Amino acid sequence: MSNEQIMADLKKAVETWDLNLVKTATQQAIDAKISVGDIIGEGLGKGMEVIGEKFDKAEIFLPQVVAASKTMELALKILEPLMTAGAGSLKGCVIMGTVEGDIHEIGKNVCCAMLRGAGYKVIDLGPDATAQDFIDAADENEAQVLGGSALMTTTLEAQRELVEAVKEIEAPYKCIFGGAPCSQEWCDEIGADGYSETANEIIGLVDKLVQ
Repeated sequence: MSNEQIMADLKKAVETWDLNLVKTATQQAIDAKISVGDIIGEGLGKGMEVIGEKFDKAEIFLPQVVAASKTMELALKILEPLMTAGAGSLKGCVIMGTVEGDIHEIGKNVCCAMLRGAGYKVIDLGPDATAQDFIDAADENEAQVLGGSALMTTTLEAQRELVEAVKEIEAPYKCIFGGAPCSQEWCDEIGADGYSETANEIIGLVDKLVQ
């Protein structure tokens, strides 16, 4: 089976929340020596992107999103030994969360998976995380980067609050942001350290910041 077909199966498995297909396709991808980053970013993550778009258009609803997330989680469990193979030399620690007032998690979850696949320790605060939640988790885990996702225009201000909170205590943490209403211009305006438009971009961004 070609690598293209394996990737298509990974994407389809998440889109159709097919647990059997995701098990088979993930194992085939491992056997074909496809990199963990590609399995997650170009395969599973692409499926999650489609799920996110369909959810935004109200073509599917929360139970389907949860089912797709569970399918992706199953694949990540299978990939875990490969992801932790270099665990002794984790590149760094990233605190991820959806900012205060926002409960959307799809994009953030894909970003968390991408970063774990790339060898980072990721602490996921889940949805509705306050600036203090980010800072407490960063202090506790000696993190280098705080990643805050906002999916609603009304919660963008919470990203600014996080940057200000970090500056106020003069912490060394780098703040990066993403989400549909977020942009490079917005991140420049609030003094953030980086912007990631897609889950695939986040690895390069974090790599640059923790060097």
